[in-house]
Amino acid sequence: MKRLIIVCDGMSDYPIKKLGNKTPLMVAKKPFMDKLALEGATGTFKTVPDDMSPGSEVANLSIIGYDPRENYCQRGVLEAASLGVKLAPTDLALRCNLIYVKDGKIASHSGGDIEHAEAEEIIKLLNKELGTKDIKFYQGFHYRHLLVLGAGSDKIKCYPPHDHVGEKYSDLMITNADTKDNDGQNTADILNELILRSKQVLEKLPSNSEKAKKGERYPNLIWPWAQGHKPKMKTIKELTGLSGATITAVDLIKGLSIYAGMDIIPVEGATGNYKTNYEGKAQATLEALQKYDYVFLHIEAADEASHDRDIDLKIKVIEDLNNRLLAPILKGIVDKNIDIRIALLPDHSTPVELGNHVKDAVPVVFWGSGIKPDGIKTFDEASVKQGSLKEMSQKDFFRSFLMPAQGQR
Repeated sequence: MKRLIIVCDGMSDYPIKKLGNKTPLMVAKKPFMDKLALEGATGTFKTVPDDMSPGSEVANLSIIGYDPRENYCQRGVLEAASLGVKLAPTDLALRCNLIYVKDGKIASHSGGDIEHAEAEEIIKLLNKELGTKDIKFYQGFHYRHLLVLGAGSDKIKCYPPHDHVGEKYSDLMITNADTKDNDGQNTADILNELILRSKQVLEKLPSNSEKAKKGERYPNLIWPWAQGHKPKMKTIKELTGLSGATITAVDLIKGLSIYAGMDIIPVEGATGNYKTNYEGKAQATLEALQKYDYVFLHIEAADEASHDRDIDLKIKVIEDLNNRLLAPILKGIVDKNIDIRIALLPDHSTPVELGNHVKDAVPVVFWGSGIKPDGIKTFDEASVKQGSLKEMSQKDFFRSFLMPAQGQR
């Protein structure tokens, strides 16, 4: 039996007055998600433990198959793995956003809609102006990049920019997290200097001047965060006996999957936002299911819409995901007569009116081989609470979905 996990990043939400006290998931037209609910078993999944922050690295670790308390690693390290950057034991890797600051406040965690070529130019300029043998910038995708310090302490306090839109960036500068650790203070000082110097560097870009004249958002500051050193993890094969592959446009998820020993399947036009190639991801998923036991399919678009606080866009991407991704996958499964079990869920909630992640349990549905329907007719945050799966922990999800029955692979 094959296993497919479809993660709709940040899709779950809180009721919104503008939507008649319904969530985007309740309002969106999503007949194929509802089909899974009607024919499957539903419930909720506590992807983020109460004592951990609701970052994507925590939530997706839980879903992929790992206890985040035992295997936690910051996204900077994960994105390094995704980009093929080999870290030495002393290297400190940090996610490095290109953000937009206006009137001294973070106005966009993503610096506007940055194209690949533009980002490439920016990273080259940052390495030329700010890089040294111990300070290196690596290009990722869009606004998501990597900064590596040749030696640095992870005992620092950083602030995810998407959680602090509208706040003064000067109040969010990096600090020492351990007053007994001088290395932490030295690292914080280096990073804060880079942030301030980056403003002068990015002002030199002609493309930024053009965007400023048009009143558009543009990257005018770097923002390092999510610091960490290289982790050690068992592979999915070692944990479950299943061969695994991942389809995603997000470096963090690629990095997690690489450390988990899962193959990364590239899809042309996969972007990590609402412009992503849904149809290409659906086709790649069906092809991967012919080769692998376990496929992890991740779609970022709803989370990006939430961070931008765009209600209409969030509804649209949920409908796109339903019609352009889930529909062809289900058709292909029937056409190819694949023996499969599917889990559909968000990794965490990202309420669009807040614009940041929260650690509430998320809705989940199991569908396919051996799953008994529980009578729930729609897939949304409220209806699944009456489902047969109840509220699952990470270990519950792992045992019930990923662990093969005896003799199965």
